[in-house]
Amino acid sequence: MTKSALQIARAAYQPKVPKTLKGNVTIEEGAPTQSVSDQEEIKRLFPNTYGMPIIKFIPSDKPMGEKPVNVGVILSGGQAPGGHNVIAGIFDGIKDLHKDSRLYGFILGPEGLIKHRYMELTAEIIDEYRNTGGFDIIGSGRTKLESKAQFDKGLEILKELNISALVIIGGDDSNTNACVLAEYYKSINAGVQVIGCPKTIDGDLKNEMIETSFGFDTACKVYSEVIGNIQRDCNSSRKYWHFIKLMGRSASHIALECALQVQPNICIISEEVEAQNQSLDDVINYVAEIVAKRAENGNNYGTVLIPEGLIEFIPAMKKLIAELSDYLAHHEEEFKIIKRSAQREYITSKLSPENSAIYASLPEAVARQLTLDRDPHGNVQVSLIETEKLLAEMVGKRLKEWTKKGKFVGKFATQVHFFGYEGRCAAPSNYDADYCYSLGYTAAGLIGAGKTGYMSSVRNTTAPASEWIAGGVPITMMMNMERRHGEMKPVIQKALVKLDGAPFKVFDSKRNNWAINTDYVYPGPIQYFGPTEVCDQPTKTLQIEQTK
Repeated sequence: MTKSALQIARAAYQPKVPKTLKGNVTIEEGAPTQSVSDQEEIKRLFPNTYGMPIIKFIPSDKPMGEKPVNVGVILSGGQAPGGHNVIAGIFDGIKDLHKDSRLYGFILGPEGLIKHRYMELTAEIIDEYRNTGGFDIIGSGRTKLESKAQFDKGLEILKELNISALVIIGGDDSNTNACVLAEYYKSINAGVQVIGCPKTIDGDLKNEMIETSFGFDTACKVYSEVIGNIQRDCNSSRKYWHFIKLMGRSASHIALECALQVQPNICIISEEVEAQNQSLDDVINYVAEIVAKRAENGNNYGTVLIPEGLIEFIPAMKKLIAELSDYLAHHEEEFKIIKRSAQREYITSKLSPENSAIYASLPEAVARQLTLDRDPHGNVQVSLIETEKLLAEMVGKRLKEWTKKGKFVGKFATQVHFFGYEGRCAAPSNYDADYCYSLGYTAAGLIGAGKTGYMSSVRNTTAPASEWIAGGVPITMMMNMERRHGEMKPVIQKALVKLDGAPFKVFDSKRNNWAINTDYVYPGPIQYFGPTEVCDQPTKTLQIEQTK
């Protein structure tokens, strides 16, 4: 494999880790925990793994491991920068428990466990992937682990390989699956521990014990670099409005973080749209009014950041999508045999009058995108809905109406972008390289301590890495009941942007000035070498949240 100069240099990087992970450690247990809501129902569904204490690692005189341990690892869901370092951390951690410990990777996600596709991850292989982006060491997949048949099939290969612990690296849905798997294996005394690691560039897997999901830092820095480049072009040619959609289907953390880094003219926050019960028309008017005000100053250009999941947060659209998803979950086969030309009329006839009217009013392309195949979790694939084009076109139409009324005097030309895949496999920033390695090493510690149903947790990450706090949080602590595929299911509660949170408040205090003035910031590319203030800074979001 041919390597770039950066890859060769990064291979030598030694991730910084909490001092409590250096040398022998033991665990300190906190008070019993409970789920974020629906406590009785979650307790009933997870009798063997509910209520466990939060764990913190502290220095010890004695080694934790006395015998070799075989561990399996799965990369689940979409890629996020730093996944390879999590695996490297697990590998080094279990080798420190005992030199004869072995690590097996299941190929292409959870399906590898079910279909018994695996490879042993040796030191030679691991060393090739340290500090690199992507999930290509073993590949990833989106198969859900949710049925007894799958669990039992997976257990066959775990027993064959003498694997006593499985680490699932994924987002909220994948870690929900990890929690269900941990409960099942414990209920039948399978002798297999299950540990989760918090991954998602969307940033929506976070709580008091999980400060951030890995990959969020790197992805936001990649997007902010490119947005900054666009803003510099924007300020150079001064003739385009750039509508930029950013990943984040369930929350607007990426859009907010990028806005804090680059100071665009407009950034829409989906959670605010929902809280204020705004319609699509309200959003269009908000953008058009800023375009008009800038035009009055002779500035016929600007940038608009749009969260990927915006459509689902507009209350009227959310109700439509919920009913549509519920209907299609129960009538998928019937819908598929309807001729494409008749599908829109068919759907319109099946919805409630209110939602039917909204669906009928949508542009043909958007209406069709709302009925495309769902993702494995039953969700609309919002990344396929071209929200950036929809907003650009509708703002353009609104401005034409205003031109006739004399309300808009200016020019309006657009460029549209969607930044998603560009950030998912970038070489991890120093923060993510350190954080991910620490998460993996912590997962190994949880295995050594005999724990199951826990998520690896590394906190206090705005401090120097030596002061980070490593431990574990029971996955049941994060769970609640939500409707999925038309049924109530236990799932990890997604963390949305808090409108009363410090990061949003900082954004809110500055956005009116950013709208009218041209206060662009150009962050530039991720820096891997140089002064700490340039190379090791966490996200603006974390810095603001952790400011005491």
